[in-house]
Amino acid sequence: MTTTRTAAAATARAAVAARTEALFRQAGALREGHFLLKSGRHSDRYLEKFLVLQYPAITSELCAMLAGFGRDADGRPTVDLVAGPTTGGIILAFETARQLGVRGIFAEEVADPAGGRTRREFRRGFTIGAGERILLVDDILTTGSSLVAMLPPIEAAGGGIVRTVVLVDRSGGQAAVESTGGQSYAVEALWRLELPTWEAGEATCPRCADGTPLHAPGSSGTTGP
Repeated sequence: MTTTRTAAAATARAAVAARTEALFRQAGALREGHFLLKSGRHSDRYLEKFLVLQYPAITSELCAMLAGFGRDADGRPTVDLVAGPTTGGIILAFETARQLGVRGIFAEEVADPAGGRTRREFRRGFTIGAGERILLVDDILTTGSSLVAMLPPIEAAGGGIVRTVVLVDRSGGQAAVESTGGQSYAVEALWRLELPTWEAGEATCPRCADGTPLHAPGSSGTTGP
C-alpha cells in the first residue's frame, strides 16, 4: 500500500511539473540568449515570469497548484495566510490566498539607511499574528535570497511557516532556505528545471567568451532581445 501511495504521489508531481512547463512555454516565458540574473550570475536561458503572470487564466491555474500545498486531504485550508516577496510574489500570494479563502500579504525590499544590506518588511498595515500558519510562495528560485529575506520578519512576528513553494526551482538543488537563527525550511516546487549558470567573465561564462550581448531582463534592467 505504501509503495502504491508513493508511486501515485510521484505521478502527481510529474503531472504538475509537466503542466507548469507547458504553461511557461505557452506564454513564451523560456527565452534563450545571454542573461544577467538577479544573483549576479549569467545564464544562456532565462525564465521571464511576467510573461506568464500577464495572463490571468494561466496565473490562476498555477496558483491553484500552489494552493494545493495549503490544503489537507479533504481540501480544507491548513494555513491562515499566504505571503510572498515583491514583485512577482504579490500576484502569486493574492491569487493563491483567494483560492484558499485566506489573507494574502507581501514583503517589500527596504534599503538600510546606514548603507548596509537591504532587508524585507511587511508594510502598508500588514500584520502576522503569533502562531499564524503561513504558506510562503515565490516565483523562480535561483539562489533563494528573496525567500531568505522573508524569514526574519515572519519569525519576528511569531508566524509559523507551514510550507514554502515556488513555481520553478532552477537552483540546481537549493532544496532549503535557512534563517539567521538557524531554522531551515524545505523549498518545494511545481517544476524543477536544470539551467546552468556561470560567474561573469570570459574564463567562466561561455556566452561572455563568444561575445553574445548581455541582457538584464525584467526589473534588473532592459527587457532583453
